[in-house]
Amino acid sequence: MQTRCGLERRSVLALSALLVLVLGFAVQHFWTGRTQPVRAPEVVRAAAPDEGRTETADSPQAAPAAATARSGGPAAPEIVVDVGGKVREPGIHRLPAGSRVEDALRAAGGVRPGTRTDALNRARFLVDGEHLVVGAPAPAGAGTAASGSAPGTAAAAGGPTPPVSLNTATLDQLDALPGVGPVLAQHIIDHRARSGGFRSVDELREVNGIGDRRFADLRDLVRP
Repeated sequence: MQTRCGLERRSVLALSALLVLVLGFAVQHFWTGRTQPVRAPEVVRAAAPDEGRTETADSPQAAPAAATARSGGPAAPEIVVDVGGKVREPGIHRLPAGSRVEDALRAAGGVRPGTRTDALNRARFLVDGEHLVVGAPAPAGAGTAASGSAPGTAAAAGGPTPPVSLNTATLDQLDALPGVGPVLAQHIIDHRARSGGFRSVDELREVNGIGDRRFADLRDLVRP
């Protein structure tokens, strides 16, 4: 080739190196551009937020949730009171535990016009099963005790005095008992509200300020 084309040896070597470079480039281009098999993409399903943590209705975690869903939320304790007398809607009313007389009057539609409520302690706590009478005269026993007469005198004048109910008595009725002042009467009402009412007369010993001697004086004058 050198003889026929009149090329020098150096030129022949350079031309040969160039041809080898071109050939290598062509082989690389052909190799990278060859057809390759392609796999179809896999279909990925989006998982639900709680998927994988599915709880059956019988599982311990699902039971409280199901119970809450059925009841519409946690059940709050409540009391049942019977409101009568001069109110707009007398009858049985359900109120949250810890409600006061004012709440019962509001649940009963309010007091009728012209009714005096001076004897009512609207701030008094209610107890379950209480019968609240609005606008009725005070019991004969309470009036006799309020006048300052001793229980024996009242019994001799007009028969035995009925025991005062620890669960429904007002502050004034408890204050009228012998040896019970307004402070001790309030202690009895506070204890009644905290314990949910008196179940027996003996629970009167648990009230702050009532000792054995005072309990002996009150035991026959009160009832649960």
